[in-house]
Amino acid sequence: MKMPVFQKNSEKSALGGQPKATKRVKVAASILNCNFLRLYEEIKSIEKAGIDALHLDVMDGHFVPNLSFGVPILKSIRQVTKLPIISHLMVIKPEDLIDKFIADSDGIIFHIEATKRPRHCLHQIHQAKKLAGISLNPDTPVEAIFKYSNQIEEILVMSVHPGFGGQAFIAKSLERIRAIKKYLTSVNSCAMLAVDGGVNPNNAPSLIKAGVDILVAGTAIFSSTNYKQTIERLRCSK
Repeated sequence: MKMPVFQKNSEKSALGGQPKATKRVKVAASILNCNFLRLYEEIKSIEKAGIDALHLDVMDGHFVPNLSFGVPILKSIRQVTKLPIISHLMVIKPEDLIDKFIADSDGIIFHIEATKRPRHCLHQIHQAKKLAGISLNPDTPVEAIFKYSNQIEEILVMSVHPGFGGQAFIAKSLERIRAIKKYLTSVNSCAMLAVDGGVNPNNAPSLIKAGVDILVAGTAIFSSTNYKQTIERLRCSK
């Protein structure tokens, strides 16, 4: 299987060598909040600013009360960047759409609440040698994803109710993150833990301390006047 797009710093890299001693949180930019009239320029700007990946929120207007974008936007982005692209399918029956998004994505994340066939979804993604992730909404018990923790590369905790950008972080998400991190450690899972929704430089330190490996941020980055500085602040490197 292809190596995960993101890898814990305590593990060896895909090229071998010794593991890193310190944790460096990854930051993925949710493009839902960027200026779509300047999409190419926005992508190049966050590349230059040091972003680790692009996060595409694909919404169907049914699983979430909003529509976003589809395969044509993904294909256009793929042509202009070598950054990892993670397609986050906020859709009912993701198994019907995975094959459409998989070719131009480095990873696919689907919602545990949106399918009755999660193992089939994981098989589809892994068969294409791509990163597989499962996301769960704020009101879904964290235990819902425990049984899949050794079959996936990423768990994405939604810290807002999905469907719209710019929402405030739900405070109880911190405790949910801690509970998932504790479980992942107890079963020696290599799954990365990500959080999406209301992430900003003010709450990033608490999220990292709780065990998050990947911060997904949209409004915090694209509403700022200095993308590089904001990304560094999210990583708590400045």
